[in-house]
Amino acid sequence: MNQFLSSSTFPACRRPTFLPAAFLTLLSLLILCCPPATAYVDPASGKPSPARVLRGFDAPEQKWSPGHRGVDMALSVGSPVVAAEDGKVAFVGTVAGKPVVSIAHADGVRTTYQPVHGSVKQGQEVREGQVIGRLGNPVDGYPGLHWGALIAKDSYIDPLTLLDMPVIRLKPL
Repeated sequence: MNQFLSSSTFPACRRPTFLPAAFLTLLSLLILCCPPATAYVDPASGKPSPARVLRGFDAPEQKWSPGHRGVDMALSVGSPVVAAEDGKVAFVGTVAGKPVVSIAHADGVRTTYQPVHGSVKQGQEVREGQVIGRLGNPVDGYPGLHWGALIAKDSYIDPLTLLDMPVIRLKPL
């Protein structure tokens, strides 16, 4: 037998067992230490899934093109509107004749609510579900709450993507 291949020269090759254990330990630490993704709530109902949507999001082809940069949600005039997530009030006032409240959130999203007569002040910290104002009269012919969401300065996203979507289960017949 070749002296280089004898089992007495080289100990039996063993599969390293520390790598899978180290990987599982690291994965466990990441899961325990990383906070879960924040889930927003519907500003019309305060629930984690959307209430009745009257008009959906329609992203414009270009930033200056027409589109519907938010969703219109069923809500009666005078009803309370709540903050969709913890944040800091960025703006309370009127834009193009519409009362608006805007909130900046820690994840970089800014949510807008209109026509909402704000009961909060610019710079105020708000908590998810906290009343931020009351729904005003429709300004542009669409009833309900217009809820928008932006990332960066002017990149609108569908605010419904911030909510947990309900799970629909069909029962067998």
